[in-house]
Amino acid sequence: MGRYDFRPLRVHSAATQLLETQRLRAQPPWYDVVANIPPSQPLIRPLLNAAAQSKKGKKPSRMFQPMPIKYPEDQLRREFFSDHPWELARPRVVLEDDGKDGKRWDWSGIEQPGRALDGESVVQRQLYLMKNGGPEGHGMSKEAAYDKARKEFYAHRHQDEVERRVAREEALHVGAYFGKSALDIGMELEDKSYEDWKVWAKKEAMAAQIQSQGGSLATVDDEGAALDSEDPETEAALDEVEKSVPNNKKGQEARGGAAVHP
Repeated sequence: MGRYDFRPLRVHSAATQLLETQRLRAQPPWYDVVANIPPSQPLIRPLLNAAAQSKKGKKPSRMFQPMPIKYPEDQLRREFFSDHPWELARPRVVLEDDGKDGKRWDWSGIEQPGRALDGESVVQRQLYLMKNGGPEGHGMSKEAAYDKARKEFYAHRHQDEVERRVAREEALHVGAYFGKSALDIGMELEDKSYEDWKVWAKKEAMAAQIQSQGGSLATVDDEGAALDSEDPETEAALDEVEKSVPNNKKGQEARGGAAVHP
């Protein structure tokens, strides 16, 4: 463990010797206080000594480091919110009046009066079942308690969703107007971004093709765009030349050539 530092304990005796030899003409203000309450010996090694030991190749001792504080709820919370990450997006109230709200909850049931149902309710309910929720007062296993608390949570969430939908339908029946939901607004923004991206991607692909073919594709695309237009004159011109165009639906008229024998 190394040597203890007793220099704080010798402060009063050293001051007494200085007063007796009159090297100190007056008592320091802390003289009587240190005599009544002597300083304690620190049990933490200075950081300088730890750094010096590490330079010599020795690892500093971990004896005086604080122990990690762990609670059984920590692992339960980690598992629940890993399976239900969207529960972290729900608003929660963390304000307590006197700091003893946890002592007033009875987790023999997952619902608590005056407290909103959330992921912490599942954690506390599971912990309660693990301690005294099994048959004959014995605790349930971790998996069984989690499964039971999770199913109770799902049932109440489903009931809340049904009540919310019924209330919305009743409000719409009497003329209420809710407007677009956050999901609808998000989908519209996503669709708009997707359409903008398609326009940008089409331009980029066209530019890449023109660059690779030396600009010949631009003329072909312009002619195709002109033909695809719904101009009446263009439609009339296409009807006029349709009979003389090969590979059309009506075929091509025979205009001389060798006779075809059966």
